[in-house]
Amino acid sequence: MSVRSNSVGEQPPSSGDGWYAHTPEEVVAAFGVDPPVGLSGARATQLLTAHGPNSLPEEKRAPAWRRFLAQYRSYMQIVLVAAAVVSLLIQEWTTAILLIVLTLVNAVVGLRQEGKAESAMNALQSMMKATARVRRDGTEAEIPAEQLVIGDIVLIAAGDQVAADGRIIEASALQIDESALTGESVPAAKDAGTLAGLLSAPGDRTNMAFMNTPVTHGSGVLVVTATGAATEVGKISGMLSATEKEVPPLTRELNTLTLWITGAAALTMIVMFALGRQRDEAWDVLFVSAVSLAIAAIPEALPTVTQAILSVGSLNLAKRNAIVKELPSVETLAFTSAINSDKTGTLTMNQMTAVEVVSPTDRYTVSGTGYGLDGKIHHAAGSSASIEDAILPYVVASDAELVDGEVVGDPTEGALLVLGHKAGLDIDATRESLPRLATLPFDPEYKLMATFNSAVDVSGRQIVRCFVKGAVPAVVTRAATALAAGRTVPWDAELSARADAQTERMGGEGRRVMAAATRDLDPAGFDPDGDLLAYITELQVTSLVGMVDPPREDARAAVASAQAGHIRVRMVTGDDVTTGAAIALQLGIPGEAVLGADFAAMSEDEQLARIDGIGVVGRVAPEHKVLLADTLKKKGEVVAMTGDGVNDAPAIKAADIGIAMGSGTDVAKNAGRMILSDDRFATIVYAVEQGRRIYDNLTKYIRFVLLLLVTFVLTFLGATVFNIAAGEPFTPPQVLWIHFVVNASFGFALGFDRESPGLMRRRPRPRGESVLTRPVVVTVGLGGLAITVVLLGLIKLGQTHFDSTETGQSIAFTAFALCLIVAAFECRSETDSVLTTSTFDSRQMNWVALPQFVLAVLVTQMDGFRRILGTTQINARQFGWALLAALALLLLWELGKFLARRSRDT
Repeated sequence: MSVRSNSVGEQPPSSGDGWYAHTPEEVVAAFGVDPPVGLSGARATQLLTAHGPNSLPEEKRAPAWRRFLAQYRSYMQIVLVAAAVVSLLIQEWTTAILLIVLTLVNAVVGLRQEGKAESAMNALQSMMKATARVRRDGTEAEIPAEQLVIGDIVLIAAGDQVAADGRIIEASALQIDESALTGESVPAAKDAGTLAGLLSAPGDRTNMAFMNTPVTHGSGVLVVTATGAATEVGKISGMLSATEKEVPPLTRELNTLTLWITGAAALTMIVMFALGRQRDEAWDVLFVSAVSLAIAAIPEALPTVTQAILSVGSLNLAKRNAIVKELPSVETLAFTSAINSDKTGTLTMNQMTAVEVVSPTDRYTVSGTGYGLDGKIHHAAGSSASIEDAILPYVVASDAELVDGEVVGDPTEGALLVLGHKAGLDIDATRESLPRLATLPFDPEYKLMATFNSAVDVSGRQIVRCFVKGAVPAVVTRAATALAAGRTVPWDAELSARADAQTERMGGEGRRVMAAATRDLDPAGFDPDGDLLAYITELQVTSLVGMVDPPREDARAAVASAQAGHIRVRMVTGDDVTTGAAIALQLGIPGEAVLGADFAAMSEDEQLARIDGIGVVGRVAPEHKVLLADTLKKKGEVVAMTGDGVNDAPAIKAADIGIAMGSGTDVAKNAGRMILSDDRFATIVYAVEQGRRIYDNLTKYIRFVLLLLVTFVLTFLGATVFNIAAGEPFTPPQVLWIHFVVNASFGFALGFDRESPGLMRRRPRPRGESVLTRPVVVTVGLGGLAITVVLLGLIKLGQTHFDSTETGQSIAFTAFALCLIVAAFECRSETDSVLTTSTFDSRQMNWVALPQFVLAVLVTQMDGFRRILGTTQINARQFGWALLAALALLLLWELGKFLARRSRDT
């Protein structure tokens, strides 16, 4: 890339333009700025006018009235409104009002759910409310972050929020927490050095600072290279706006079912009108029959029952720390076949833990996890009587503190303080006994930290003792001796080789390895204000320590549970692949580990071919996560994506079910459809299990309601074709009774049914698989046909044997209710018989079935019911005909299930 001068009117260059590959001098020359002076006020105003404020595009929300009207785009709402209009035209006022109220309820419920999910892009926008310290016209000033422009010289220090992307031109022990952007669990060390090569991942650009990342240590100066939408966060904002959320599977299914049922009803209406006019029936009579059919064919209670089932399901999930923002996401969980999980904080504790200490003569293992103090140190090998001298530098050369089980300061230093506690050290007393004289802070250039403390040697002489901790190569290359079982021994080639071997071994196990050392200095020759780095020579190495962010205790069992349910778990992490692979091995996640950039470089065919064999993707950028989700979707998987950072938001939004961590950024939480308030992977698996149970119960209800609708359509069609009851077997009030009293009651009972045995051992439903499977179509078709024949036969029986069409309709109405009781129990399983004691293991079903049986009797016996529903009183013999119809349906259904079981077993 050639360095170019930036003039007013050009688009601001992004941080990905390769500024990291140029020296600070080249960068400031390209922007035409003198670092000690900064931009002039006039120049800054020109750039602000040309390129706009340093802010992200705000997503505008549609007006409330438009969002309300949008609720009427669903097929169900359209059909309900059409039926209401026809009812008004023929002056069926009660029916029309009921239908209109029903559409309003559905719209309000939908609008309320939509309002719960705020915009992820607006969350990004809210993160921009910050200030920045800049040099303008030779003086330092604090300005709103929105007024930053490319070329601005910005000063940053610990506690500041980086306000724009920039090339670091000065750094002093600078560390920035980029976890929200890169997924790295440890603050990134920054310097002003020049990098070579193509570095696509922000985490690899150690001389760049990025918008909305907090400075945790040190200070620095940067020149702004990108603002607003051109920053790394801005790119994520663009990805969010370009990513559309998937329509949940059940929503698609219900839309399809509505179209099919509406089409069948429309065809039946055409037949009704054609035959009716051929028989010279009046138009108003035909319209009344058509409205009755429309009401019968529309599953009015389906949206309400479905919303209720999903709402209760979401409340139960919330009690287990899985907060669902959008109700359809509950059923999407049932289809989940792939989980792409963030490592840090989800599969691991996000608490660094020292697990092993190695000295020249001894090896210690450390139990316990995280920042808890209940672990112990086990002397695994060697002869030293104490570990204190080996680990003392880790405790003294530290600025962190432990307060009420929480780390104040650097998390790595916190883990080392916990190690000191487990070794029996009194941290406060130890520090007080070694007053600090000077500090050499950690710097990425020399990769170590040192403190110089007043101490007394073994002879009682006052000395200055230097305590050092840092990266293994940085410490051991400055070593002259080692502390071995209390003795000083030379740091020779053998000890150096052993240290390298131990470092490689622990690194291969996914551990972060540090080294500790000391050096005694003569107080007379020590200058605390001099070049402290010059004293870091001829060190005495005391130990190496291996640290890891340990897996959560329940994560391995949760991974195994997911895999038993045929759900493939993959780890997606900002850490390196070695660390990711080591943690994956401990968790039981199979598959190879690849870099995100390497996966992105593959052709689409290669990505599809290799994705099944990949278990870990490391060093991932936001676009890599989206690519991984899209690739799995192309393979037919239903993808869940977890994350907590800004960098996770696009993939969370692109996934079928985006899951954000409760401790994560608002951007991730607003992009997701579900939030885990406890950040545990085990909660995801529980949510999937509950999603399967809820969806399985919903399919039970859908089978039931489909049977009801098919029966209604066939009954009206049969009544028209055979001229039974003038083509109107049931009146509108009777149809609404069946829908809202019988259907809705059993809908709730089936929706809250007990979990079907072996549910989590089943394979997830494939993407795109319809709920109208062949067994369901056969069952619903044959069952609906059988009930239709019975109902029409009973109406005809009333006409011929009891000389009354109204009596026949009342018998048929009672029989219909009784048949639906049988159907509800049969719909609990596609193949299992109801002629077992387990049929009555659902309290909900039992409490609904008994009242429904009583109501089936009362609708023809009580005067109030007869007036409302238009029924007539029937006697015991006539009720027996209705009961016989239900028993016949039971026997036919059981015969069908028996044949289905035999077919399955052969």
